[in-house]
Amino acid sequence: MSIQIGQTLPDVEVRLVGDGIRDARTGELFAGRKVVLFAVPGAFTPTCSNRHLPGYVTHHRDFLERGIEVMCLSVNDAYVMQAWAAAQHVPHDLLLIADGNAAFTRALGLELDGSGYGMGLRARRFALYAEDGVVRQLHVEAPGEFRVSSAEAMLAVV
Repeated sequence: MSIQIGQTLPDVEVRLVGDGIRDARTGELFAGRKVVLFAVPGAFTPTCSNRHLPGYVTHHRDFLERGIEVMCLSVNDAYVMQAWAAAQHVPHDLLLIADGNAAFTRALGLELDGSGYGMGLRARRFALYAEDGVVRQLHVEAPGEFRVSSAEAMLAVV
């Protein structure tokens, strides 16, 4: 079962890509902050690279003006996420969460079996808004869709 509105985000170890790469715990990462977390099935994949991440890069300042930080989650290793951030010109304060073993993704209950596409276990495409680690909005895409988790869709509800 996936995480629900009103629940606290799980506390899992991940790797952060921003101004370098570092280890972090999600419990500490989300504590005391307003955050939009969006997830993509994979770095360097078409929709993720052409539409999903670029929308958040374009609207990054709009979120910051509302006091909301933005983070991107993917089941990729930190070095792939770092290369993707460089290729996409991601601002250093838009953090990328590398969930290489999908521990956080599974704890959220938002995993996707991409084995049919040679991708293995991945995150479903989603976006959530959390305050102090508590989920206030959750928007999970239907398979193959990209509507409710876009930067524009999240700006309309936060």
